[in-house]
Amino acid sequence: MARYRGSVCRLCRREGIKLYLKGSRCETAKCAIEKRAYPPGQHGQGRTKFSEYGVQLREKQKVKRIYGVLEKPFRNYFFKADRKKGVTGENLLQNLELRFDNVVYRMGLAPSRNAARQLVRHKHFHVNGKKMNVPSYILKQGDVITPNPNKSKKKPVNEAIEGIKEKTLPEWLSFDADSKQGIVQSMPTREDVKLPIEEQLIVELYSR
Repeated sequence: MARYRGSVCRLCRREGIKLYLKGSRCETAKCAIEKRAYPPGQHGQGRTKFSEYGVQLREKQKVKRIYGVLEKPFRNYFFKADRKKGVTGENLLQNLELRFDNVVYRMGLAPSRNAARQLVRHKHFHVNGKKMNVPSYILKQGDVITPNPNKSKKKPVNEAIEGIKEKTLPEWLSFDADSKQGIVQSMPTREDVKLPIEEQLIVELYSR
């Protein structure tokens, strides 16, 4: 399976904002944005003025990188959102938020989406009592996520569950640390996606 293997800190610098691809490290002074708040490359510190197309493209790239999705799957998410009733941009963000790896991250069971993706692939979690190792699996309202009983004592998952009580989860998700059970309580709305995203620019880009 194709995936980005380069430095994720370069991605944050390219977009000019923290994408939180390294979890808690992004909150420290070691964050690349704190050290070098300009795009990577020898011309990174030059003045760059984007065209209308360039602004739309950068927004699409930013959202792709936040959720860890490559170009072809992202395009498929968009066309699926476009065919669905409602606002296309909001439908797109809803599809991305409901990805299995993103829900694991949002529940606080992993420090970053990349870490959540790895845990999912290694079958650390069940969906409705069944093993699921597909990060792109789209969850539905009422789906229940539980740690794999055979791996629940592993350090990454165990420590995450213990720390969930101190975290505030999105309103559309819940996780009971005592029963070790998470539930997708409702479908996420645009207000639930508290990210610096202008989804209309992506709609305009694909509508060209």
